[in-house]
Amino acid sequence: MPKEKTFKEKILDYIYIVSKQPILLRDLLLANRQYKEGMHVDPAKLGFRLKLTRAYLVYTGMILAFLVPIAGLTHKPLAHIDSHISIIGAVVITAAIFIGFNFFRARMRDSITIVLIKKSWKLHFPFFSYEEYSQKIEEIFERALKEEVSKRELEKYILDNLAE
Repeated sequence: MPKEKTFKEKILDYIYIVSKQPILLRDLLLANRQYKEGMHVDPAKLGFRLKLTRAYLVYTGMILAFLVPIAGLTHKPLAHIDSHISIIGAVVITAAIFIGFNFFRARMRDSITIVLIKKSWKLHFPFFSYEEYSQKIEEIFERALKEEVSKRELEKYILDNLAE
């Protein structure tokens, strides 16, 4: 029985194109390291791209769902105050909306990144849960980079070190 998708998962599916190609092990490990350091991961490495028009539509819908009821509640009191205050308020709200889109986009990008990392993790490390082993594998990967382990030997190197 398929698991019901959450609202957030439906939004991610709608605003992102995700490649069907599997993520390479080295790219997965680099992406995981960058994600854990709080950096934005290169979308090409994880195989996703934002559909900007759809992101604008979703964001606009969310803003309207929030602003229309507030505007309905505050219209009468604001109609009786000085128009300059209303103009300043409109400018501030408009600026907040445009700034908010950048936060929305960054949040959605982080969300799709962790979803794809965990999905790819299950392919490369099916017997090691992400939550439990990601830190340990990250440390092993760091050692592999220092020891200049080749791409071909990387998976064997990691699994051998996990077994110890």
